[in-house]
Amino acid sequence: MTGVAGDDAREPLTPVAASPATRREFLAMLVAAPALIGLSQKSGSTIRGGFADDQSGRGHAVRDRTPFPRAREQRRAAVAIVGGGMGGLSAGWRLDQLGLRDWLLLELADATGGNARSGTNDAGRFPWGAHYVPVPGPDATHVRTLFRELGLLAPDGTWDERTLCHSPQERLWQHGRWHDGLEPFDAMSRAERAQFARFEAITAEWRASGAFSVPTALGHDRLRRGELPPAAATALRALDAQTADAWLRAQGFTSPALRWWVEYGTRDDYGSSLTQASAWSAMHYFAGRSPDEQGPLTWPEGNDWIAQQLTHRAGDRVLTNAPAMHIERVGTQWLVRTPRVDVLCDAVVWAAPLFVMPSVLPSVRLPVTTDYAPWVVANITLRRPPHEQGVPQAWDSVRYDSTSLGYVDAGHQSLATRAPRRVWTWYYAVVDRPAAEARRWLQSRPWSAWRDQIVRDLEPAHADIADCIERIDVMRWGHAMARPRPGVLARVDALRQWSPAPRIAVAHADLSSLSLFEEAQWHGIAAAEQVSAALGHRR
Repeated sequence: MTGVAGDDAREPLTPVAASPATRREFLAMLVAAPALIGLSQKSGSTIRGGFADDQSGRGHAVRDRTPFPRAREQRRAAVAIVGGGMGGLSAGWRLDQLGLRDWLLLELADATGGNARSGTNDAGRFPWGAHYVPVPGPDATHVRTLFRELGLLAPDGTWDERTLCHSPQERLWQHGRWHDGLEPFDAMSRAERAQFARFEAITAEWRASGAFSVPTALGHDRLRRGELPPAAATALRALDAQTADAWLRAQGFTSPALRWWVEYGTRDDYGSSLTQASAWSAMHYFAGRSPDEQGPLTWPEGNDWIAQQLTHRAGDRVLTNAPAMHIERVGTQWLVRTPRVDVLCDAVVWAAPLFVMPSVLPSVRLPVTTDYAPWVVANITLRRPPHEQGVPQAWDSVRYDSTSLGYVDAGHQSLATRAPRRVWTWYYAVVDRPAAEARRWLQSRPWSAWRDQIVRDLEPAHADIADCIERIDVMRWGHAMARPRPGVLARVDALRQWSPAPRIAVAHADLSSLSLFEEAQWHGIAAAEQVSAALGHRR
């Protein structure tokens, strides 16, 4: 869709711009809509809003191989990077480190960032997608290197206090009030606590095994090299062969609170229910990181802060509004065609989702099929904060019995005096229907339905929320992230052995079946090193 709010559209509103720090505009056309129907508004005000421009029309044009005009300009570069998400930006960062600065990045949208894009309005900055990075452990050496360069990690190993999530960090609405933290422990029976303890013991054993790591390539390599005990390797493959739901049942984990807790993890990181995510991916959520991690690292605009730092460093080598429509061989080189510019290059880094590649490079045959999770992200602008019960406002607020993932206070990290107006970012993974059907449903559902659902979702914890909301702006992500269904290990191995074409390297988190910042960065760096070596470049 292109910013049309469905049947409720009345008049255009001011576009949502990108963070002022980036000096770039993020054009999100929004439309006004009538007041809530059937929901009390004592103040008599109208909740306005609409759909943000997801720019999916451009993606559909690429997918459908829509004819496009020839570009009037042709440029030459050693490397063309297709896609300006974290994978593509990381590839450019690594090429610069290797001394190969002759590259151009081609981004379909009006701004870089991919599913970490952000926006701003007169109440503040806010994310449209990914909004935090866990404090990287010792395995995430590339992440730590980048964060040192960006001034987040000091030489003495301390983290920038402005970026570490401020307290209070998380709270859970359970049994009629807010509780500190997200663990659903309130009024839990002794039997349920025993199941939690057993789950934690299994998680600790897997964490100590080295089978799970961030980035995941390190754990996969240990499995391939036979560095895991045979029993652990067999158990790991058994985890990957079944759903998280099947594994929990087989282990006798029947506690509703525990099942909610595990599914909160699979929905949060993977946009997947227990019946969709593999047991391997569910365990990775808990065992892949240190239990003592003191983060996360976060910003008002979410991970777009990182994307725009890398974009700024790249300067005029980043071209937005330049969707790669076709890639063809020209002698020993590649021609990447876009409506804006054609790029003749020696090598290509493909940093867009895998499913798009065959539409742009018709000779390519993907070795695996990837299922993509649809998401909805809504930014809720409040004219005043609602009344609270229990612990005070935190960065992340989750309702135990909700189908949503709750909301993040986008202004939580601000050091300025707290103003009454603020923005909450609400997250919803569509897990109740097959992905293709869910995408059609997203396109057909009117904005007013999302408005009403969001208000109903917030009302149990905030009875006066309808009187507090000024506007609700909704972003629909049809292909938000790869969904790690059973068989992740086999898919990762197949993609590891696959090469699309000579001097074309892939830099996307799809290679891991996990849409995480660390995975995208890892593959961006690996792709940069691959094309640098293929071109015979020496530092």
